[in-house]
Amino acid sequence: MFGRLMTRLRECSHSWSAYRRYTSVTAEDVTAFRAIVGPNGVQTDGLDAYNTDWLKTHTGHSELVLRPKSTEEVSSVMSYMNERGLKCVIQSGNTSLVAGSVPIDNEIVLLMGRMNAIESLDTASGILVTQSGSVLQTLEEYVNERGFIMPYDLGAKGSCLIGGNLATNAGGLRFIRYGSLHGSVLGVEVVLPDGQVLDLMSQMRKDNTGYDLKQLFIGSEGTLGVITKVSILCPLKLKHQTVALLSLKSYDHLLKIYDKIRRQLSEYLTSFEMMDALSLEAVVKNLEQSHPLGSHNEFYAMIELSANDKDHMESRLSQVIEELMSEQLISDGTYANDDNHNRFLKLKSYRERIAEGLLRDGYSYKYDISLPLNVFYEIVEVMRERLKDTDCLKVVGYGHIGDCNLHLNITSKAFDKRIKTTIEPFLYEYVAKHKGSISAEHGLGLMKNSYLKYSKPVEAIALMKQIKKLFDPKNTLNPNKVLPND
Repeated sequence: MFGRLMTRLRECSHSWSAYRRYTSVTAEDVTAFRAIVGPNGVQTDGLDAYNTDWLKTHTGHSELVLRPKSTEEVSSVMSYMNERGLKCVIQSGNTSLVAGSVPIDNEIVLLMGRMNAIESLDTASGILVTQSGSVLQTLEEYVNERGFIMPYDLGAKGSCLIGGNLATNAGGLRFIRYGSLHGSVLGVEVVLPDGQVLDLMSQMRKDNTGYDLKQLFIGSEGTLGVITKVSILCPLKLKHQTVALLSLKSYDHLLKIYDKIRRQLSEYLTSFEMMDALSLEAVVKNLEQSHPLGSHNEFYAMIELSANDKDHMESRLSQVIEELMSEQLISDGTYANDDNHNRFLKLKSYRERIAEGLLRDGYSYKYDISLPLNVFYEIVEVMRERLKDTDCLKVVGYGHIGDCNLHLNITSKAFDKRIKTTIEPFLYEYVAKHKGSISAEHGLGLMKNSYLKYSKPVEAIALMKQIKKLFDPKNTLNPNKVLPND
């Protein structure tokens, strides 16, 4: 197999455009696919949901959806497409915020939801083995019942699939404690574009043998192979969780609070989230929720802690909050622990439902960027000034302070090209100036691929294109996404 890969690498001197030659799907192809995945695995009508991205900004033209239920079926499908010169996109929950899985050019949609078997959980090591079509929330509930947790948490966990999480290297709310999927995933099984099955399903935490090939597929957004199975390390579930919401007057105060929390409660800290006033307002007003605190303020910090000793954790938390109040760094606050599960989830929902609330304005321009903390919120104020003469409704900032990931969202009643061009590429130039990343979580997809140059040097982009041609010489998988077109 690796001999074939080396042969491909030597053949990668052709121009990128040479690989944009595709064949249209025929009735004979549909018949062949029915023989592979069965009648229930082929869908040719009612495809609007698969042709539209989550933000409803991009509409595709696919006429065929395939639903394989095994690695063998995926392998046969990819082998057939490779021979016929067909192209496809892989969809998990279709929750991409950068149009990463929309079939823009009549690609076949490969839907992974039927591959949802949880194969095992080793309770000695915490290693979970599952097919890639499993819903994240289902996995969370499964491991919770057995004393573990998933190492990351997302607002879309009820619909996103683990394979899509890997393909986009989802970070989420627990990144500050457990890191990225690059560190949690121990092994993957991948079907390559020509149908070959690449078994990298290690369950060893330490494996120092050659190139760590699985890392190429984590974050590749479905451009190098189809992830069909994963082994992932799940931490032990601590017995008690507490979430606190603090109200404060300035971003400078927020940084001081973060420093104190990190220094005094680091052994308990699971997440540290920031919301500005307009972010919380999007939940309270647009979703008709009561305000969680008695007073309104400019910024809010949401802190989640976990421990086995609840009394000691909450005593330490109370002590720190008292110190913060005496230093006049916080104005108000509230907390809930999971003894009162409904209140605990309700308080967390004020952060998790921000995106949902913003969509009620009409249209939401969504950006996830990484910036150094000293300029983290500055871009929100810069964009408010820049957009003040447009028809935008809100410019808000919220996100993960612990990993420098800001969600910058701008809303308007409907899509406005003037607003879009006022934001881009100015925003990416600003990020590049401060040596940040134009995508911290959501990936590049279709909406950001042409801006990759603001985060990566030309040499790195050229090497990425060589890797793409090595694994996918016919550009079968998710064409025109992630990498810029020549």
